[in-house]
Amino acid sequence: MTGEKRAGAERKVILRTEGLTKHYGGVRALEDANFELLDGEHVAIVGDNGAGKSTFVRQITGVERPTSGKILFDGQEMDFQSPVDAREAGIEAVFQNLALADDLDVPSNIFLGREETYFNLGPFSFLNEKKMLQRSQEALEKTGVKIPNLHNAIANMSGGQRQCVAISRAASFASKLILMDEPTAALGVQETTQVENIIRGLKKRGIPLILVSHNLRQVFNLVDKIWVFRRGRIAGMLEADKTDGNEVVSLITGVQSGVHENASYI
Repeated sequence: MTGEKRAGAERKVILRTEGLTKHYGGVRALEDANFELLDGEHVAIVGDNGAGKSTFVRQITGVERPTSGKILFDGQEMDFQSPVDAREAGIEAVFQNLALADDLDVPSNIFLGREETYFNLGPFSFLNEKKMLQRSQEALEKTGVKIPNLHNAIANMSGGQRQCVAISRAASFASKLILMDEPTAALGVQETTQVENIIRGLKKRGIPLILVSHNLRQVFNLVDKIWVFRRGRIAGMLEADKTDGNEVVSLITGVQSGVHENASYI
């Protein structure tokens, strides 16, 4: 079912957090976060440095475990012990560091940790390189990524190509949700456009997405809703087509100017 079809029907909640909290000793990085994402929906998380955005993402993806609160994913309460648990549940993430192996080629990176084998005999397994190459080509085609030589080592590729490989890997295995943390922060204009087009393609395919970004132009062009974090708390949620940059910035900065009539406070 496409995103457009979902929009015409009542969509289920794919992700909900209730009172999600993370403390590092005496530092309250995330406090009482109540968040909701509908199936097929694309939302942005915005806020200043230290607002709690990346902390929130790390709890959802199993990188860290929350101090308290609940994560409900696809109708079930989850207790992710590690990123492997989150991936097995259908959540894929693209972080700023990409987590790519520079010395390996594209298929090896796309299937890193999930290699296809002829025989699964632990350290004596035989890789099915032909199958991984074919599936990598399919993944890149599906996301609109063009890389001339898939056997080229990742270290020899541009920043945009590397980012596209990471996103294609996430899109290949994410059955239910993709999270992207500043996916275009270090990219040029042309490479940023390519990544944004991939995100639009994910929307058409109906794959829910959470985008963490400082780029408000990008946010307004790509998402349905904007969740604003401030000082470890969710300051509010705004519908992208019913607000503007001034309103978002005023929530980010905490300015009390009476312009938040469109915001839902959590």
